Amino acid sequence: MDFEPSDRAKALLERVRAFMDEHVYPNEREAEEALDREVDADTPFPRILVELREKARSEGLWNLALPDPEVGSGLSNLDYGVVSEEIGRATLVAPYCFNVQPPDSGNMEILGEHATPAQRERWLEPLLDGDIRSCYSMTEPDTAGSDPTGLACAAVLDGGDWVINGKKWWTTNALGAQVAIVMAVTDPDGPKHARATMILVPTDTKGFTMVRPLSNMGHTAGPGHWEIHYEDCRVPADLSTLGGRGAGFKISQDRLGPGRIHHCMRLIGVAERALELMCERAQSREMFGTALAERQFIQDFIATSRTEIDQARLVTWHAAWKLDQVGNRAAREELSVTKLAVPTMALNVVDRAIQVFGGAGVSDDTPLAGMYRYNRMLRIGDGADEVHKQVIARMELAKVGKRATASATPVAS
Repeated sequence: MDFEPSDRAKALLERVRAFMDEHVYPNEREAEEALDREVDADTPFPRILVELREKARSEGLWNLALPDPEVGSGLSNLDYGVVSEEIGRATLVAPYCFNVQPPDSGNMEILGEHATPAQRERWLEPLLDGDIRSCYSMTEPDTAGSDPTGLACAAVLDGGDWVINGKKWWTTNALGAQVAIVMAVTDPDGPKHARATMILVPTDTKGFTMVRPLSNMGHTAGPGHWEIHYEDCRVPADLSTLGGRGAGFKISQDRLGPGRIHHCMRLIGVAERALELMCERAQSREMFGTALAERQFIQDFIATSRTEIDQARLVTWHAAWKLDQVGNRAAREELSVTKLAVPTMALNVVDRAIQVFGGAGVSDDTPLAGMYRYNRMLRIGDGADEVHKQVIARMELAKVGKRATASATPVAS
């Protein structure tokens, strides 16, 4: 088991780090405000991000999350982990700079694997070029988001068209997206893992209605998280069906495996930056004539945070290594352990940093409040903590059951 990044990954990390220092951090606050102010139905990226993206692409720092060397970096999951951690330090802005922002990165992966040539030309190529954005429309207000086999949104064939009816919400980055990948029930009486199909819906299709941006801890601006209603929304089946009828659940699982670990990789970067900010504040701030850094409880914050970050990094690297070795399905437990452990760790570290900053920590004068607000949802999205606990527990119980069965089997004399 070797977690050492390749020489190529190390060199790429240094280039990304230099780009972040020169271009991202100095413009981070302005770019965040521009996302909120400038993005609309016709504007996928604000001006400042267009400029930063052009710089990154000209330097070959583009589509880094995609493992297919024909369209992306070709990095293994483990190698991408060290790069993604650096990108995660500027949790909102940096992913856009390198065209690895969710949900586009995951959508590009499944389009690359499952799209027809016509679908690749219409949707994948503009996404790879950074000309458009996409969104992923699965979660519903009236069904349990952690159980994608229980969806209610339905699509029926009428002639050669899918006609979609249903409600979705928490469709991330919908404002400014040109296409939505929609999970809809197409075979309601079929096996539960073959009931749904992924359907590509241009966002200017009649019957695609963006109802409202959902408030994420008080934040509603920018690309957002949207409630969307599909009302007799009609698209040609031959052009819009992704990966075949009934394949929606399988494709969603293929998408979620790398997506979960990419989130966790970025979250380690979030935690590292929060710890750095915490230490800088503790050294520069005095309380009752003594630097905060000299206070034992602050030292406890720092030591605990460092320990938790290092533990989480090793868990994440192990899952990435396993994913590279045996694939998404065989690494399911490791992915669930990572998704359970890392978001909680990162939020705890950010929360400690907020505490050290005091009132400034909960304001937007530092990146900390945005770090917490933007990433708190990751204990729910891509499988809530409780669901991953169930997965882990069932797999552990199954191991014990197998051992008990094996030990009870009589040995032939």
